[in-house]
Amino acid sequence: MNYVTADEAMKLVKSNDWVFFQGSTSVPVILQEALARRWQELHDVKIVSGFNVTTAEAPFCKPEYKDAFEVNSVFLCADQRRYVSAGYGSLIPGFLSDLPGLFRRREIPIDVACINCSLPDENGYCSYNISADLAQPAVETARVVIAQVNKSIPYLYGTAMIHESNITAAVECDAHPVDMQFGPPTDIETAIGKYIAAEIPDGATLQIGVGGMPNAVLNGLKDHKHLGLHTEAMTDGVFRLMQMGVIDNSLKKVEPGRSVACLALGSRQMYEYLDHNKDAIFYDVSWTNDPAKIRQNPNAVAINSAIEVDLTGQVCADSIGDMIFSSVGGQHDFMYGASLSEGGKTFIAMPSRTSKGRSKIVAHLAPGAGVVTTRFQTQYVVTEYGCVYLRNKNLAERAKALVSIAHPDDREALERAAEERFGYVYHKLSLRK
Repeated sequence: MNYVTADEAMKLVKSNDWVFFQGSTSVPVILQEALARRWQELHDVKIVSGFNVTTAEAPFCKPEYKDAFEVNSVFLCADQRRYVSAGYGSLIPGFLSDLPGLFRRREIPIDVACINCSLPDENGYCSYNISADLAQPAVETARVVIAQVNKSIPYLYGTAMIHESNITAAVECDAHPVDMQFGPPTDIETAIGKYIAAEIPDGATLQIGVGGMPNAVLNGLKDHKHLGLHTEAMTDGVFRLMQMGVIDNSLKKVEPGRSVACLALGSRQMYEYLDHNKDAIFYDVSWTNDPAKIRQNPNAVAINSAIEVDLTGQVCADSIGDMIFSSVGGQHDFMYGASLSEGGKTFIAMPSRTSKGRSKIVAHLAPGAGVVTTRFQTQYVVTEYGCVYLRNKNLAERAKALVSIAHPDDREALERAAEERFGYVYHKLSLRK
């Protein structure tokens, strides 16, 4: 490989280029820093990235750099959220499964792809499957590939592989992926986890997100049998179930016998477990999140979260009013795919209230809020006060069900809003109590 310094490598970026940075816990920060140092030499470099798990703000996110770098996130995280909120960058919305197609059709024309990859194997192939999701289509379509060749990146099996001869410039480093662990679940998370675990049958194939609440669900599955994994993120919670043999993938139809994901983020112990482990395979996100593939697994279960849910079952998961917080991500992909699966179930799991004491079940979504999952797709909604099924209910019945799992102190106001909105038909439901 052509080993150079980071500063030398980033000289390959030209003004007006579209530059992609890999995400998840393997953001190539050394390359980002080197690019940021060139801010006085460059103009209109369009930076594309998403779902970045880092320990600091992105180095190119400074107001004085605004003419040099145009930030375009496809899934906003803390490293760029404040910068975008201030108006110096923006979001490219899209279902996560659709974004690779934008790269491959050059609707988003990546010129330079910056990745964080493993050391080459005996055949000269480096793995960057730790975040194959969007990195694979970016590498496929870029004219220049710059890689942090990283001693601490695990070698994961899958389709995000690059031969050393195809790396334009390589930078040696030894930077561990961000160690992403969560503490024990709270009482609220534990309660929600128990409600969901009770609805998941043995043999189900799981898609589950990241955080304390997904871990609480996974903790409730320790006595289940023959579970499968077909998800976006491989996390410590599923890693523990894989070690215990609870996830054995024996009943899956898609990649039977192997756990499927498009990225990995967790502890060093998880990365060590996955390193050269053929029981797990990683694909780009257009493959993992394809509803046509998801539905092929019987009893597919999708568990996602929300910022707020209105009384008809509309789910906002990407914004707080007008302020973009994240993006659609893969929620729609899995909610739709799992709903088509034989025996499939989908869950929206959330505490009844925000940390500031505001109800997350609301009469109307906040002005400017985006609908990520439509009322037509919502099946189960779960809080610490219960689990309700909406799919077969009319709007008034949905409202009644959702009020029943709101925080007790919020139910009276929500009842009044529901009666005002749905009129006599809701009043009849109230009389049936």
